[in-house]
Amino acid sequence: MAKVRLEGITRQFGGVAPRATVAAGITDITFEVPDGQFWVLIGPSGCGKSTILRTIAGLETATSGDLYIGDCLVNQIPARQRDVAMVFQNYALYPHMSVAENLAFGLQMRRVDAKTTQERIETVAEMLAIDHLLDRKPGQLSGGQQQRVALGRAIARQPQVFLLDEPLSNLDAQLRDETRAELKRLHQQVGITTIYVTHDQVEAMTLADQIVVLDQGRIQQIADPQTIYGSPANRLIATFLGSPPMNILAATYDGTAFQIGGQTLPCPESVQAKLQPLQGQHYDLGIRSEHLQISADVDHLKVEISVVEPLGREVLVRAVLPTSSSRSPEVAFQCRPDQCPRVGDRLSLTLDLKQLFIFDQQTGNTLHPS
Repeated sequence: MAKVRLEGITRQFGGVAPRATVAAGITDITFEVPDGQFWVLIGPSGCGKSTILRTIAGLETATSGDLYIGDCLVNQIPARQRDVAMVFQNYALYPHMSVAENLAFGLQMRRVDAKTTQERIETVAEMLAIDHLLDRKPGQLSGGQQQRVALGRAIARQPQVFLLDEPLSNLDAQLRDETRAELKRLHQQVGITTIYVTHDQVEAMTLADQIVVLDQGRIQQIADPQTIYGSPANRLIATFLGSPPMNILAATYDGTAFQIGGQTLPCPESVQAKLQPLQGQHYDLGIRSEHLQISADVDHLKVEISVVEPLGREVLVRAVLPTSSSRSPEVAFQCRPDQCPRVGDRLSLTLDLKQLFIFDQQTGNTLHPS
């Protein structure tokens, strides 16, 4: 096991600086994953998650910066000597080998004895529910089964560092949940330093000790899952994590309150004291769905129901603010099944103003809460 440290790692594509298209790669990536921790890289497609992972693995060469595994600078060390195990999105299995032979391959290359190899194969195969497939070739497996074999091959090696690039993306929902739980259990037992790339916010929130949020090749925020969710550094992070995403409403300050699509929302005193807004200033207001409620008493927003999505124990409701504009502001909120409105209903919502976020409309940075 070992810590992983990146210091100013940049990977450029498309030519030689300064004309290289830096945005296509990663820029000034700096963080340290302590020994034994589980870190998750998350962000929109094309943000550089997989490039970081491939650079750590040695499959990409950094344009600049230093990369350490343990206390060893590995910039010039080839991938095969870094003692990391990587699981790719595209499986990368040997088609001429059986499942058992694929699982054993990394161990045999490291001259692990036959008894230990067999024990690890059996343990991993049972954990990933592929023990009945050990004699089959990859071509005889479904995509999800191939992904589990690729995951098992990495787990069986017990390397210094796990690098996982969306390893659960091809599994069905139930198996994804089960395998995610097994991954967390495995990490708690073995404690191997793990860096995990995903676009799935549930995986990020449930697995990570720390989350690294990326956009356009740059780090936006590094924090534990609850901090990322409750104190996002900017609007992109606020809307990326959370299901449904945080509601964002463009608003104008009128001197005492916010105007949203012709409706008035009180401006909390804490916001006025901190931001000291001027009349006519524009902001983006953020509120999560769980902080909106149907109300007959306090009229913060009047909405018209557009979509109702029953989810069993709760109902997700999407609504629009009736305005003369062709693009009416939209909000999503949750309610109990016995409160479920119908499409076309008009009703009032109250917001928990203590949970209100204020974003700079131009930069997207969080202005409140700090």
